[in-house]
Formats: sequence, C-alpha cells, structure tokens
Amino acid sequence: MSALVDRVRHRLAAGESADLDALLREESGDILDDAVFAVLRREVHAELAGAGPLEPLLALPGVTDVLVTAPDAVWIDRGHGVERVPVRFADDAAVRRLAQRLVAAGGRRLDDATPFADATLPDGTRLHAVLPPLVPATALSLRVLARQRFTLAELVRRGTVPDEAAQLLQAVVRARLAYLLSGGTGTGKTTLLGALLGEVRPAERLVVIEDAGELVIDHPHAVRLVTRAPNVEGAGAVGLRELVRQALRMRPDRLVVGEFRGAETVELLVALNTGHEGGAATVHANSAQDVPARLAALGSLAGVPPATVTELAASAVDVVVHLARGQDGTRRVREIGVLRRTATGLAVAPAWTLEEGPGVARGALAAVLAARQADVPAVLR
Repeated sequence: MSALVDRVRHRLAAGESADLDALLREESGDILDDAVFAVLRREVHAELAGAGPLEPLLALPGVTDVLVTAPDAVWIDRGHGVERVPVRFADDAAVRRLAQRLVAAGGRRLDDATPFADATLPDGTRLHAVLPPLVPATALSLRVLARQRFTLAELVRRGTVPDEAAQLLQAVVRARLAYLLSGGTGTGKTTLLGALLGEVRPAERLVVIEDAGELVIDHPHAVRLVTRAPNVEGAGAVGLRELVRQALRMRPDRLVVGEFRGAETVELLVALNTGHEGGAATVHANSAQDVPARLAALGSLAGVPPATVTELAASAVDVVVHLARGQDGTRRVREIGVLRRTATGLAVAPAWTLEEGPGVARGALAAVLAARQADVPAVLR
C-alpha cells in the first residue's frame, strides 16, 4: 500500500492528473472488482487527504481521543479510559508525514524549526503534534468533536449525572445562575455544557464562544463564534479575548465560553458583571475547591491582581459543577458547589457531592435560588 500511495502522490504532485480513480487504476493494475477498488480508493484517499491509518479510528462511535506515541503504539479513548488498538505505521517517518499534512490542512507548519503545533482540522478535530527530538518518536493527539447530541435526561440514564444533581442543575439553569463546569481533560465538561444549554428557554439568545466548534447544542437560537489561528506567516489570529468583546455587541441573553484558559478569563468575568445572567463556561481544575486559585492564575495572565479577580468572580459566578473520571474511567458529576467570598478571598462550598449527597452549603444554594424566585429542589430542603 505504501508504495502505491507514494506513486500516486508523486504523480498528483507532478500535475499529471487530478483524476484519482484513473491514477489508481493505472498504478494498481487491472482491478475489475468494483468492491475491491472502492476499498482501495478509500484507503488511498485516507492516506492522501484523510488521517491515514487513523481515519477509521476517528469514525468509531464514542471515540473522543486518538493518540499516537510511536509507530506501533496507537491508543483511543471511548469514555472508559485509553485502550491500545492494533493500528501500525510503517515507521516514524510515516507518522511525521501524516502529522505535517494534517497540521498544514489546519493552516499551520510543523518542521524542525517549529517542532510542535496545534491545529484545527477542517472537520473540527483538534490536533496537537510534537516532533523528535522533543519526544522519542513523533507524537499525535487528536481530540474528536462530539457528534452525538445528549440531553440532560440522557446523561442521567447513562449515569454521568446522578438524578439529584440533575434536579439541581435544572434549577440553576432556570434561575439564570452563572456557572462554571470544572474538571480535567476528557471528563465530560463540554458534553454536560451542551446538555445544560439545551435546557435554556427557546426565547433566550445564546452567544457561544469556542476555540473549536465542539459544543453540540439543541437550542433554536445559538450563535457561534470560533477563534481563528494565525496563518503560516503568523498573522490573522482572532482569539477568545477579542471574541468575548464582540459577543457583547451581539445582544446575548446568555454568554457561553466553551473553555477559558488565558487572559480572556478577565474579559468573561467583566462581561458577566454587565447584567448578562446565566452565563457558563468550562475550566480545567483538579477539584471544585481549586477553581478560585485557577481563576486567580488565569487572571494574572492578563496582569490583573488576584484581589480584583476575586471581586469579579464573586459577583459574576454563582455555582461550580465539578466532573471527574472514576477508577473505571467513567465520567460523572462529583460535586456542585457555591462560589462565595471568605475572609481570605474565594472558596467553593459543596452544596451536593456524589458520595454524601447534600453538603454544607445546600442552604446557601437554596437561598440563591429562592432570591431568583426559582423552585428549590427537594434535595436542598
């Protein structure tokens, strides 16, 4: 196969023909069986324009990540932790060629001068690639966009959201409380955020800001803004910070940031202090209690003192929802907490935890909901 692909690639590059079928028939001999030819065509197309040997893995139901750590070490994650798959590359040069082609398709460069790159592929898949000698062998990490739309009820049935937690989250959304979804990579933050946005009244206008169009939302009035990476000359970038500013001019009822990880944190907190209730975002954190420190660290990237970030966050964010993976790899909501001021800054007090149910701050959350004239779920009474 590799020799066939090389011959076809060479002839395409030489401009001999743009007809892939004709070149394939010439280079592969007289293949009369249409079914065999169709399989061959798909494989060659994957090598020349798709993700090569990784293409079938990206199409598997439930796959969220495809990882390559060596030519003979390929892994996938289907929601239960990483698992090794019997996919092999010929050598590291083949992995490198694939990485460079995919990065180029995302408008970036990857070579000895730039040995690592982030890119978004045309189908929205997020790619990170690193070349030796920074790693022993070319390493690829592909994050697959969610294809399936989940409702909150479906996540309850799947066990991601316990029933008591679902009642609280519905109350939070209906009361237009601002919330952050925290957790590590691949814990289901984006999936849950999409489900919660589906609970918003159809009459409300959502303006959603993302690095990549990952959120799958069942809502009739959701407007998306997606960042743009710089081109190969390093120009033309549009980041989250600028998009948050633009979103404020678009008459949002609710502002949503798929994930904030830098100086745009301050822009979002300022925006949520301008009367835009019910906003939401995701953030990486090890626990709900670590979120205040994470906000302070991200605010420092914009040169904002921790005390100022504390004041902004205390006024802008009401609730923190933390997700984590269990030892079996399953993703679940672990805690729902109330963000509040303390004598030393900010803290997240648990209103509900997976292990213990109602927490010490259930009265605080009930009071916040009551102040918005919202129904208080029985679990908080």
